[in-house]
Amino acid sequence: MFNKLVFKNLKLKKLSTSLVVVASLLVAQAPFANYAEAAGAEQAEKKKRPTQLVGPRVGKKVQKAFELYSGDDETPSDLKGALAVLLDIDASKAYDQAYVARMIAIMYAQLGDNEQKTIDYLKKAIEPDLLNEGDQSESLKLLGDMQMMTKDYKGALKAYADWMDFSGKSDGQTYIKIGQAYYSLKQLDKVIEPADKAIAAFGDKPNQNPYVLKLTSYYERKMYKEAVKVLETVIQIFPENKQWWTQLPSFYLLDENYEKATQTLDLAYKLGHLNKESQIKMLANLYSQSEAPYKAAMLLEKHIASGLVKRDDKNIATLANAWHSAQHIDKAASYYGELAKMTTNAKHYRKQGMLLKQDEQFAKAVVALNKAIELGASNQGRIHMSIAESYFYLEKYKKAFAAIQKAMKDPSTRRSAKGWKSFIVDTAKRKNVTI
Repeated sequence: MFNKLVFKNLKLKKLSTSLVVVASLLVAQAPFANYAEAAGAEQAEKKKRPTQLVGPRVGKKVQKAFELYSGDDETPSDLKGALAVLLDIDASKAYDQAYVARMIAIMYAQLGDNEQKTIDYLKKAIEPDLLNEGDQSESLKLLGDMQMMTKDYKGALKAYADWMDFSGKSDGQTYIKIGQAYYSLKQLDKVIEPADKAIAAFGDKPNQNPYVLKLTSYYERKMYKEAVKVLETVIQIFPENKQWWTQLPSFYLLDENYEKATQTLDLAYKLGHLNKESQIKMLANLYSQSEAPYKAAMLLEKHIASGLVKRDDKNIATLANAWHSAQHIDKAASYYGELAKMTTNAKHYRKQGMLLKQDEQFAKAVVALNKAIELGASNQGRIHMSIAESYFYLEKYKKAFAAIQKAMKDPSTRRSAKGWKSFIVDTAKRKNVTI
């Protein structure tokens, strides 16, 4: 019904975004040579916590690392060289140790090949709580991102909470990550609150991902009515997204609201949102269930002809059944004939023959019914009776008599066949036909 859960479509902001933010802070704070000027700036600019600077000895090495990291027009960036310089620093002051640890963490994060070392150095940088406000804030957020990457969801939840407490900030993307962390921990009920906060945070620039989180939480807890409400909201906010138009009917079906499922999928089709075989077949099935077999037949016939729906035995059988239910006997018979040729199955020839007889195409009915017998169809007494009836209406009384004789050999049709036998004989006599 729901196919693969829409949660697979949840696209969280990439880690690289956080790295760009942190790296930009690194660039902004890179010049270390003029400490007196920096100190003056510290006094002029009031912050929530005192701004600290690394000592001159450490500062020179940090400057060298920064130059290697940045590169220039003639020399490419040497990230590993910069990291080697930083790892070689033996800082004694607590602030210097925290600052260097933060830079090492950033380098490891940029290299992208050792998440655990990134996390370890971030913790060393954060734990003393000495970094300047911006550095401490971004380090906490980056720690959460890295822990999400390493599937340390509990650690990530703590890091994001610490970041919000420290910075007094929050944003939609972080709330999404918190919701995803709770989902990954199977704490599905806790997904809803951060998802709602993310929705509020995005304001007049809505994002689909928090809705996906809510939908997933409700779906996996079998809270289908709540899931439907989410989808009804989403489809109004993001009407251009085709996936919601097919998923809402699926949830209506889970909630056993067949009428709304049919109406919604029908509207989606009229809006041009259905472009998959499974979607067309679902709509055809809903039409049939809502007692609109003609619409089901027309829909399937159109899209089988176009090639969107495969022309295989299963789909042709569904189409034949739809035309039969819609009382278009000739079309139903035609498609049962196609199905019979596809499968060489006796029951389909039998069905075709019976419908052709019903449609008074007696000669064609005889051909199909005889083929059914040839292929070993069950209930052959009833088939011989239908052949006899068809020959009778074709006024081929001798053949009708031969067929009814065969029908009389079957205990299940013997009594009915006797009545037809008398009728055939009497009619033949009245018309002077020898049988």
